Amino acid sequence: MLQGKVLVAQGGGPTAVINQSLVGAVLESRKFRNVDLVYGALHGVRGIVDEQFLDLTQETTHNLEMVAETPSSALGSTRDKPDLKYCQEIFKVLKAHGIAYFFYIGGNDSSDTVRIVSEEARKASYDLRCIHIPKTIDNDLVENDHTPGFPSAARFVAQAFMGANLDNRALPGVYLGVIMGRHAGFLTAASALGKKFPDDGPHLIYMPERMFEVDRFLTDVKATMDKYNRCVVAVSEGVHDASGEPIVTKLATEVEKDAHGNVQLSGTGALADLLTEEIKNKLGIKRVRGDTLGYLQRSFAGCVSDVDQREAREVGEKAVQYAMWENRDGSVAIQRTGFYSVDYKLVPLEMVAGKTKTMPDEFINAAGTDVTDAFRLYLRPLLGSRMPDVFRLRTGSTLVEKILHK
Repeated sequence: MLQGKVLVAQGGGPTAVINQSLVGAVLESRKFRNVDLVYGALHGVRGIVDEQFLDLTQETTHNLEMVAETPSSALGSTRDKPDLKYCQEIFKVLKAHGIAYFFYIGGNDSSDTVRIVSEEARKASYDLRCIHIPKTIDNDLVENDHTPGFPSAARFVAQAFMGANLDNRALPGVYLGVIMGRHAGFLTAASALGKKFPDDGPHLIYMPERMFEVDRFLTDVKATMDKYNRCVVAVSEGVHDASGEPIVTKLATEVEKDAHGNVQLSGTGALADLLTEEIKNKLGIKRVRGDTLGYLQRSFAGCVSDVDQREAREVGEKAVQYAMWENRDGSVAIQRTGFYSVDYKLVPLEMVAGKTKTMPDEFINAAGTDVTDAFRLYLRPLLGSRMPDVFRLRTGSTLVEKILHK
């Protein structure tokens, strides 16, 4: 085992359980005598470069456990996407502070950062263990059956659409909800787990793994309205046409872009507004409402999967164990075993870094507007226990006979 300090950081979008991974890594690290101190970097890699560290060795176990139960990133996060020069600055700081173990909790970009830093350490013949701890609500990390953060976000989406469906049934019309997911539709597909009765919504689910045609979308909405006199729609923010152009850019006159030049898909509400206008103008339906779930999906308090909490803690613990006992760099991956249990494997960083997993074909129905039972079986165990249930009045058998309007 290497002698030195541990540094833990959090990157990318927060989740409801990312602090479980943080606390898992911190508490496990504090068990080893070869660890001098445990630091936490404020605001991810930006905090590393700026040398903004907290000494987490001085935190009480009780307070860490309370933080673990709290959504969002306790250390703060960043959207910085380090290149080679940036990673060289990271390595310079790690070396200056005598860091022997670097744990970075994050998604695709974070895993690539860990890979580059690991390579820089090898070039410099500096003893440094670099472990990527998985996190993303998009569920798009390769080599993982699923990713911590996704189950809790999926639980929120399922419950949100359960409620939206009840509202829509009471006051019929068209309801459309836009869900996060630029390239992967797992979170949008989770809306299907809110269904109980055959006529429940979402009636239509659109994921970025399938081409989106506005005219076909309008045809689908009309057919659903003709059948049920109402329609609940779940749409991924990343839906695109045959050329790969996001639908929001096709319909909008102006689009926003983020710091990396990507079209801003979340937070603007543009896609929901544009699609609802298409329905109103071209189908003549008056009662049409659209929502963008936005940031609510990521760190919603009180809607957390206990399975997600447990696994997020364990990937943090396993990261430390792999670094200490096996003296290897890598990315911790969750692999499913049995009907529902998991094991944790350390995979090479290059197998995960910068890659994106999308929904497999067997999870999407032939029409591309719904999920299959295979997806429902995949997701249901991840949502955790105590999912809410809904019921209906038995109107079919208890209607009173009319007198005046026979």
